[in-house]
Amino acid sequence: MSDTENGAPEETTVTPGPDGNAESRGSGDTDKAAAVAALAAAIRTVGKQSAGPAPQASPAAPTGGPDATPSPGTAPSPEAPAAARPSPVRAGTDEQRTQALKDTAEVLAAGGAPTDLATAAVAAFGDGAAEQLRADPWAVLTLPGVRPEHADGFARGLLGPAAGPGDPRRAQALVPWLLEQAALRGHSAVEIGEVTAGLGRLGLPDTAAALQAAMDDGRTLPFQEELTGAEAHAAGGGEEDDEPPTRMLLALERLALAEDSLAEGLVQLMSTFVPGEDVPEGEDQPEDEDVPEGEHPSEGEGGPDDEDVPADGGPAGEAADGAADEPASDEHDATGHGAEPPAAPGPAAWEAAAVAATSSSATALIRAAAENALVTHTGGEAARAEPAALVRAATGLGLRAWAATWTHQGRDSLAALAEGPLQVATLAELLAGTAGPGRSPDGTLALDVLVVLDAPLLDVELAATLLESLADGTRLVLSGDPGQLWSAGPGRFFADLMAAKVCPSVASRTPDFGPIGELVSGVGIGELQPVETPDKEVVILTAKDGAEAVHRAVQLLTDSIPRALGIPAEQVVLLTPGHGGPAGTRALNAAAKARLNPGPGRFAGFDPGDRVVDSPAPGITRPARVLDGDATGLHLEYADGARRTVPPAEAGRLRHGWALTVHQAVGRRWPGAVVVLPEDAGAALTRQWVYTAFGRGERHLSVVHAAGPALPQAVAERPAQPRTTRLRAVLAENAAQVH
Repeated sequence: MSDTENGAPEETTVTPGPDGNAESRGSGDTDKAAAVAALAAAIRTVGKQSAGPAPQASPAAPTGGPDATPSPGTAPSPEAPAAARPSPVRAGTDEQRTQALKDTAEVLAAGGAPTDLATAAVAAFGDGAAEQLRADPWAVLTLPGVRPEHADGFARGLLGPAAGPGDPRRAQALVPWLLEQAALRGHSAVEIGEVTAGLGRLGLPDTAAALQAAMDDGRTLPFQEELTGAEAHAAGGGEEDDEPPTRMLLALERLALAEDSLAEGLVQLMSTFVPGEDVPEGEDQPEDEDVPEGEHPSEGEGGPDDEDVPADGGPAGEAADGAADEPASDEHDATGHGAEPPAAPGPAAWEAAAVAATSSSATALIRAAAENALVTHTGGEAARAEPAALVRAATGLGLRAWAATWTHQGRDSLAALAEGPLQVATLAELLAGTAGPGRSPDGTLALDVLVVLDAPLLDVELAATLLESLADGTRLVLSGDPGQLWSAGPGRFFADLMAAKVCPSVASRTPDFGPIGELVSGVGIGELQPVETPDKEVVILTAKDGAEAVHRAVQLLTDSIPRALGIPAEQVVLLTPGHGGPAGTRALNAAAKARLNPGPGRFAGFDPGDRVVDSPAPGITRPARVLDGDATGLHLEYADGARRTVPPAEAGRLRHGWALTVHQAVGRRWPGAVVVLPEDAGAALTRQWVYTAFGRGERHLSVVHAAGPALPQAVAERPAQPRTTRLRAVLAENAAQVH
């Protein structure tokens, strides 16, 4: 696991150095610059047409996702990075796979690479992995953890002196690798100048040719984007007679298609939405054939039957016994025609539901959802009651309404906020079909209203998958706290949607109360002010260095907080910016284990009683406790009570879980939280990070920091780590064409 917060390997940035130049310069730099400028001019003439039409198919619906409950022996995994390689031919038998692994290991060994990479290579390239690596040694760069210097060494081991820095195969591998590294840092696109600088630092002699080759084979797509607002002003635009300033972007094909598909899906929802109409008193609802396209029949006056869906949004196993596993009946087909007329409440019904809401913010949200297919909702933890009120109101109107959360804990806490039964599942359960309304015969989710909480955590690929799962005309409400960290994956979906201003947005006026809420609210506006804490809800301690910070944090976890506040250690989490360093998760977890559960690590480095986190994919973290271990694997009990055996082959994705990075903690809260800031944390700190970290504690927050002035400076001056994306511009353009 990387030492950095977002999982990106260190020293892989594609941005230029402080002087804006590559590390080495030669007499040919002028020619290189001219070649890149000519390439940019060519892209400018092609414009957005180079990407081709928007895709009709989105990424396949995931079988896992945030808080997905895998079946025994399986686990969701992130998609492998896209690359212009032959599609892997899967081994048909165990014997073929064994032989493929053996052959691949021999090739890796011949090039001086670790044979442990054989499994990943066969997974990426199929049973022809050995031949693929011999033909193109730099293909090894697509495997996890491999860097350019490793790939160069492997190529020299196989090819000898023929493996030069200007080899076309090396050039074609480096461009997508740089874009993949940028994606790990959240970028869905990168400016062409930054990619060029990155290639120069890697010693590529002809960067323009490498860029052209990468675009020709389809692994990367070029885009010209017109700058607006502050970006345009910074670029020197703004005069009426001037050409609008533009920038040249490169994007991995999968991310470019995801953003295009996402923008198209959002516009499709808005353009196909047909609001209901009031029916004059004494008249019946319209017959089925008059139902507007996109509307669907209700499954009952109060939503799905109670025996099909647990009223409290229970475990996936309970929900799976209901609608999710039942095929669509003959009475309700994909077109919405059924034995009963569809629910299409008119303005009067929606207004009555809005007026009945218990808060003015909930009333505003219900009114916005009544009139629009797409709505954004912002607010803190207390504001989550408003989306819950909307789901209950829509269900009461006869609509099939569901809420989706990022984690099981978020699901259960949302159900507790609702004033009555609430239909809620995690987003992973909803998309996988293990909970929720199930799917219609056409493959779309069988619902009329979907409220997605924790929306800032959706990356562009997951968001595109979600949009492809919704039928035309479905009401979609995206709710989240804009001050919190963005997704672990690439993009900033929720922020870009808000910035594009293509749909109504409802800002909650419900504050988060208490000293922690007051502190976090101040951080959100760039102020780090002391707060009154009569019951020691907030404690801030300083430390001289990382070692002292670890000592103080573990003392708080194991003694001070349980003794003074009555919060047991298992309900307290330690949070820190990264995994490495003197006060990273590794150091904190080692110290916590030594105090709370010392042992030799009998089972793959773990002992019964250890707190662990299962991370099947970036952005997905499931806390658990080790029950035992044997030859079949580690037996875990997860925070939601589910149990699973992790096979030995998958044990490598487990980490001790007393301490987490803040990205691992998003979507969850603990009764107590201890935020640890070592002396080297300054570069990782932003207002967004501090806001998210401080908000993880429900009853108590301790801050142990040796970061000095870096903490208040980050809150005041660094709102967030910048991300380059295309979604805002694409969405604005598509929406303008519709209107």
